[in-house]
Amino acid sequence: MGELHRRDVLGRVLEDRGGALVVPGLGTANYDLFSVSPSDDNAYMWNAMGLTVPTGLGLAIAQPDRRVLVVTGDGEMMMGIGSLSVVAAQAPENLSILVMDNEMFEETGAQTGLSAKHADIEKIAVGSGIEKTMTVRSDNEVARLSAFLLKERGPVLAVAKVAASRDDPIYPTMDGPGIVRTFRTSVLGAHEA
Repeated sequence: MGELHRRDVLGRVLEDRGGALVVPGLGTANYDLFSVSPSDDNAYMWNAMGLTVPTGLGLAIAQPDRRVLVVTGDGEMMMGIGSLSVVAAQAPENLSILVMDNEMFEETGAQTGLSAKHADIEKIAVGSGIEKTMTVRSDNEVARLSAFLLKERGPVLAVAKVAASRDDPIYPTMDGPGIVRTFRTSVLGAHEA
């Protein structure tokens, strides 16, 4: 487990997000994103464990002129790990993935996660064919994350070794159809949605 504070990392990454569309994973990724960068350009997800990267991939293919940033945790990434090979095969230049890796299954009781001992998500991404990757462990490395995730030609994947969340949840709406309507209108405009 790292020492980085997850909301601080995400806030710094999204300080100048431009027109980036952000797809957060369930639980803490939703709370963190809603806390530091609430926007109609966020596709908040609920009850979709393992599907954040595939959702971001589809969005990146559908919106090639917009940067798409997936923000997920290590547990969810491991559940959908095969999606990294699909990302590499499709190779969308506008897709970035940020894995907040606290090496535990925090949402279900802080059990030891797969990346705590043996699984190295960055190495798995490289082995899946994603050529541009990085892992950050210290505060001085976080400064490189924003440009890497929002400017570098994708697909790219970064792993941030973060501490367990110490922030209270700040919930975005849990109205699924409402989230879809808001996001769709933001991306396509009212006349298309």
